[in-house]
Amino acid sequence: MEWNRKAEQSEEKMVSDLKTLISVESVLDESAATLEAPFGPGPKKALDWLLEQGRKAGMAVKEVGGAAGHIEIGQGDGLLGILCHVDVVPAGDGWQTPPFEGHERNGRVYGRGAIDDKGPTIAAFHAMKLVKDAGVPLNKRVRLIVGTDEESGFRCMKRYFETEEMPEIGFAPDADFPIINAEKGIADLVFSQLPGEDAGPLRSFSSGDRTNMVPDLARAELTVPAAEMGEAFRVFLDGRGTTGNLDGDDNSCTISIRGKAAHAMEPEDGINAGVLLAEFLEPYLCGASARFASFVSQAFGEDSRGRALGLDFSDEISGETTLNPGILTYNGAKGGEVTASMRYSVTYPKKEKLAACREALEGSGFTMDIASDSPPHHVDAGDPMIRTLREVYGRQTGEKAELLAIGGGTYARTLEKGVAFGMLFPGRPDVAHQADEYVDIEDLVKAAAIYADAIASLAGEQPTDKNN
Repeated sequence: MEWNRKAEQSEEKMVSDLKTLISVESVLDESAATLEAPFGPGPKKALDWLLEQGRKAGMAVKEVGGAAGHIEIGQGDGLLGILCHVDVVPAGDGWQTPPFEGHERNGRVYGRGAIDDKGPTIAAFHAMKLVKDAGVPLNKRVRLIVGTDEESGFRCMKRYFETEEMPEIGFAPDADFPIINAEKGIADLVFSQLPGEDAGPLRSFSSGDRTNMVPDLARAELTVPAAEMGEAFRVFLDGRGTTGNLDGDDNSCTISIRGKAAHAMEPEDGINAGVLLAEFLEPYLCGASARFASFVSQAFGEDSRGRALGLDFSDEISGETTLNPGILTYNGAKGGEVTASMRYSVTYPKKEKLAACREALEGSGFTMDIASDSPPHHVDAGDPMIRTLREVYGRQTGEKAELLAIGGGTYARTLEKGVAFGMLFPGRPDVAHQADEYVDIEDLVKAAAIYADAIASLAGEQPTDKNN
């Protein structure tokens, strides 16, 4: 089957659908949550729109508790799952293109979610349409399972699988090609400052609102004269190649600094604004505020591998453990708190490393607690599903399908046997969670062809050799 040609014929509709889906501001809003929309009106609206496209295409559709849903084709006892999500992280600042309009230019579609995960979702949905319209006989059901809380804890998938069938095999088009068969564990660690010291001149400090993003902005209020820091701040900004603002008078000041957003699985790709601001402020502080800034600088300023806290580790399956301080706060009355996302290796000796971290914290004035923990996920390289996907990728691209490991968490880890399968192609920059996020239209089309081939190969009736 010439899947690439068929996908090319659907390019205009794919692009149009992606623009429409991007235009839905599907960011978590628990303040507006209802029983019908547990993660807010935006994610629910995006889910409803996609399910309606499934109905219009003549596919079986089901909504599950307002949190998730599925679109299904095919017949049979077996079930192939394709797990996508329509929620997105907040837009943040620094966009040249409006984040929720879906602009097309220079062969790309720009907008929040273009590559994570609305573009891949549209590619997978259209792949199902290609298979259905081509009349490929299926001996399994193929189910596009759509979530609305992937960016904030996978609660949608927990709700979905409380009542719905677990696929025998599946993939999540929410990462990189060729094939990701290993995902690191993801734990949120909360470092809390112990009470007992004078607050010092730092009245407030805030940076970041999600642990899965490198914060690109940090702000602080201090009872320090603005003039005392003005020249040093300019020198600091120049030396770090970033920007910021300092306003105030002879008694107090407000200071902010810019960083660079990135996904928490690769924190070295970003510049953590909270860490930068703590490093600058440390010489001007005393008491508890000085201890807070010192802790942030020493624990997170040297690298993103957790070495200073005894959390570093690496294995051959999934590589190095990473640590991203995504939410940093300080309140003069309560002290400081840092919530960090740790992406830990598949063979991570967790008990031993957490004990080493608590030992490293002795005398720091901070404690560590585990707020959440999702274990690593790994599918053996010799599994039949992986062999089939490697054949599909090679057939459609002419390239060898290498197996990869990531620090990100995809819906693949919610499956008993699942992998992440695209749709970021090798050599393409990863702009997920960044300003001016985009997807190349040619990649959207190519991915749809790959997914159609994968569906036909994993769920289709395979021809028999009459000579055997």
